Amino acid sequence: EVETSEHTPGMLANTLMEEIPEVEYATAVIPASWFDSGDGIVSVNGKQFKGEGQFVDENYFNVFSWEILKGQKGKPISDRQSVMISEELAAKLFDVKTSIIGETITWSHESFSGVYTISGVFEKPPKNSTIQFDLLFNYDLFEKEYLKNLENWGNSNPYTYVLLKENVSPKTFDARIKNLIAEKLEVTPSAKINIPTLFSQKVSDRYLYNQFENGKQAGGRISYVKLFGLIALFLIIIASINFMNLSTAISTKRVKEIGVKKVVGANRSDIFWQFMIESILTALFSLLIAVSLVFLVLPEFNSITEKDIELQWSFSLLFIALAITLATGLLAGSYPAQYLSGFVPVKVLNRVVKSSKGEIGIRKSLVVFQFSLSIILIVAVLIVYKQIDFSQSKNLGYTKENIISFKKEGRLNEQHEPLLNELKQISGVKAVSTFAHDFVGDHGGTTGVDWEGKVAGQNIRFENFEVDFGLIELLDIKLLKGRLFSEEFSTDKADDNIIFNETAIHLMGLEDPVGKTVNLWGKKRNIIGVVEDFHFESLYEEIGPCMIRYDGYGQNILVKVDGNKRTLDQIMKTYETYMDGLELDYTFLDEDYQKLYDAEKRVSNLSKYFSVLAILISCLGIFGLAAFTAERRRKEIGIRKVLGQSTAQAIVMLSGEFSKLIFIAMLIGLPLAYVLVNNWLSGFAYRIPLKVWYFAGAGLLALLVTLLTVGFHSVKAATANPIKSLRTE
Repeated sequence: EVETSEHTPGMLANTLMEEIPEVEYATAVIPASWFDSGDGIVSVNGKQFKGEGQFVDENYFNVFSWEILKGQKGKPISDRQSVMISEELAAKLFDVKTSIIGETITWSHESFSGVYTISGVFEKPPKNSTIQFDLLFNYDLFEKEYLKNLENWGNSNPYTYVLLKENVSPKTFDARIKNLIAEKLEVTPSAKINIPTLFSQKVSDRYLYNQFENGKQAGGRISYVKLFGLIALFLIIIASINFMNLSTAISTKRVKEIGVKKVVGANRSDIFWQFMIESILTALFSLLIAVSLVFLVLPEFNSITEKDIELQWSFSLLFIALAITLATGLLAGSYPAQYLSGFVPVKVLNRVVKSSKGEIGIRKSLVVFQFSLSIILIVAVLIVYKQIDFSQSKNLGYTKENIISFKKEGRLNEQHEPLLNELKQISGVKAVSTFAHDFVGDHGGTTGVDWEGKVAGQNIRFENFEVDFGLIELLDIKLLKGRLFSEEFSTDKADDNIIFNETAIHLMGLEDPVGKTVNLWGKKRNIIGVVEDFHFESLYEEIGPCMIRYDGYGQNILVKVDGNKRTLDQIMKTYETYMDGLELDYTFLDEDYQKLYDAEKRVSNLSKYFSVLAILISCLGIFGLAAFTAERRRKEIGIRKVLGQSTAQAIVMLSGEFSKLIFIAMLIGLPLAYVLVNNWLSGFAYRIPLKVWYFAGAGLLALLVTLLTVGFHSVKAATANPIKSLRTE
């Protein structure tokens, strides 16, 4: 497959500015998220705070619009020992009333540490910005301190951001840069197939359009925006259908008004636009109510979605709101206006207006349509909930409960063994170990594994797990063959040995693998064990091959506890004592896993509300229609009761008419729901089976809601005194 990455060659930014005339500015950035160990610690005169740092070059502020509050605008980070800090961090470290340019800070990080001179202060990015940082270091420092191969076009590390000149098409730019890496590497045309190609993406598109498949943009968070936009459209259509149904159903109450107007000279278009304007005014009044409700429910909405959305009116938002409102008014009022304006005055004034079979059919079709949508929503909510529940409860092949994880920082970057030993002495701590990456997510990988019997051209990517002694035991990962890493073996600590998972051994085609050797990055390593497959990614992905190597310097510390709050309090106290009062920032491993499904959980929560709203709107419509139907058939029911029909039979007769419509809606909605949810589930490598009762339950729920809604009017009409029903007005 084709993989897509944001990492680019270190020379790319300068090359684009020098060789591509369409480029105004280009900047290379090593983002804060690049560092596996996360935040560093900034300290001044005994004060210490955590902060996110990133490396930027001299063109950074020419590309981005972050405001420089203090310092040189042209070249704010002049040398490798300079640093810029955010206004927020400056307020914590210094007296903001005095100038801090020229002051020094101490930075402690696993990757690099030192004393740096403040050359500027910038405004911290807002909370809703994807890009977050507290400190800006000189880009050259990264090459000096961390990687020394940025000038190799075959390596990819920084992100490259480009500001194009005015009127330059991104497509034109993409065509110019597509094969730039291959040109710089001077490879033959036949070898280009294995060389990365370049393309650009708007920064404003990164958040929503963040998913790529085989090198092509394939959705991302925009899929959820479209999903809820579609649900919103469904709700508007359902509400509009109610308006159409009820407007035409109560038409008999306005027949005289229409007849008189036509007699005194009003033509059909006048009547048509009267009802259209009424519909539009109703929609505009609804907009005022809707905006008021948005202000009321927005805090709760932000709580559910974990966002920080504000309703800020602009011309474009106002235009969109009015356009949607106008479209809704026109949609809802079109059929009633056409229907009511077509009444013939003579028939109207002689009270001989009757609903034709076609009109009744249209009304019933609208009811079927809106309940089909409601059934689809019910099924969708149920399936999303069941899949998320399955994701949370599935056996992952390791234990994730009661395990806390935190990063090495400050003094721990130099020496973490004393703290680990102290933690092990705490009553309630069952095990302590370290790990080089986040356990769930990206662990880095390699295709540089060779073994005896490997097929020529075979290219397998192995996930790279770097673990300390005791980590596999801490996670209860099952050993199938051989042994695990142990301090008793010096060859383990020398990184001479390696462990694979089941999938890796299967793909390598090895039988009796323990004792055999593989070549990793030019060094022979002995296979000492095979572990059972475990999920190190989300259930979207199948379990892939992974290798496990010893590394005693991993930046993540994992502690398995007994679940007692006193144990956790003691861990925090020990950490803060060891780290001179710095607060422990930890997460639970099961919470880290659950974060993989944050988007799905938000979709599930929001869908519940929208489904209830859709069903409520549908019920309001059918409630009004049932009232009208019962009123229209009042005399018929009276005659039937005089002739001997029981109350129960009358209730069944009235309810049965609407029940038939729901059965038709089920026949339409359930197959469509199956197609939609099956398509959504296809994105998961491990998914729930689609059981019949999921769909039958949704249909029965819709039927039950309908019977309860219609039942009130059915009972009322069926129990009415026939004498009152048959008397002349």
